[in-house]
Amino acid sequence: MALTSEEIRKIIAPLLLSGAKMLDKHCPKCGSPLFEKNGRIFCPVCEYREQQRKKEMRGIEEILMERIKILINNLPEDPGEMKEHLEIIERLIRILEHYKKLEGLE
Repeated sequence: MALTSEEIRKIIAPLLLSGAKMLDKHCPKCGSPLFEKNGRIFCPVCEYREQQRKKEMRGIEEILMERIKILINNLPEDPGEMKEHLEIIERLIRILEHYKKLEGLE
């Protein structure tokens, strides 16, 4: 996800105003200037991207949980149909667990 110069300014300007120091070194991953604040050196653009990615993953998690709740609340009485619903619920739970492991959201 390429950030525009406007987005970079929105990320960097508040850091400068908060007292963070822009270093003369650049992030090897994205090329953005590195910053130092409270003894911690970091790339604000990479951190922003990571936060956005985690937000997206939480959104996916919420959608999966909502689908699971809907299926549970609408279980049919017919044993054959119920079995199909339960299999779908199990698959959704496995997908959810997989996303959590991938994203470190556990």
